[in-house]
Amino acid sequence: MLTIHHLGISQSERIVWLCEELGLPFTLQHYTRDAVTMLSPPALKALHPLGAAPVIADGDLLLAESGAIVDYILAKYGGGRLVLAPDHPDFAQYLYWLHFANGNLQPNLGRNMVLRRLNLATDNPILVGTRGRLDLVLGLVEARLGEADYLAGAEFTAADIMAVFSLTTMRTFMPFDLAPYPHIRAYLQRIGARPAYRSAMHKGDPGLVPMLD
Repeated sequence: MLTIHHLGISQSERIVWLCEELGLPFTLQHYTRDAVTMLSPPALKALHPLGAAPVIADGDLLLAESGAIVDYILAKYGGGRLVLAPDHPDFAQYLYWLHFANGNLQPNLGRNMVLRRLNLATDNPILVGTRGRLDLVLGLVEARLGEADYLAGAEFTAADIMAVFSLTTMRTFMPFDLAPYPHIRAYLQRIGARPAYRSAMHKGDPGLVPMLD
């Protein structure tokens, strides 16, 4: 059975959600952030040098990085679910949006979060440029969700599991307004209606109300 080492209010919610969608049994080992620094506890560094979550244990294997874990679980236990095959017409879109989450969306939010904490002048050129890049990234997501119900197309896939954290829980650390993005907001309502998503959030972060609007 898989063990998910889950840090509360973190990207590791992706792995809990993935296992719920696949109906995989797992053990959840929960970790809490330091109340002052908001960093992960030392116990996670005993598992991985970066001390970050998620980490999974599968027998003797310990694996970190949410994207790698998603690929591993889908390849080993997915049975073709939540992925699109190479002959599917939306295969390229699936690959693009699967990697967009950690290649563009989450890094841009992280950079804006750091700059926001520096209390720079609003006209600081680095701040202005970084905010503009985030607007561009969110605009791409909005445009895609105006074309299709899910990021890969008509079907819910692992690309959605990778992206939703950045549009929801990440706003705990980097607030941004979704009012200008009606297609993203409608998409998050579809996500929030999924029983596996609701179950995963309840198990992983029972005190957190999912930020779906």
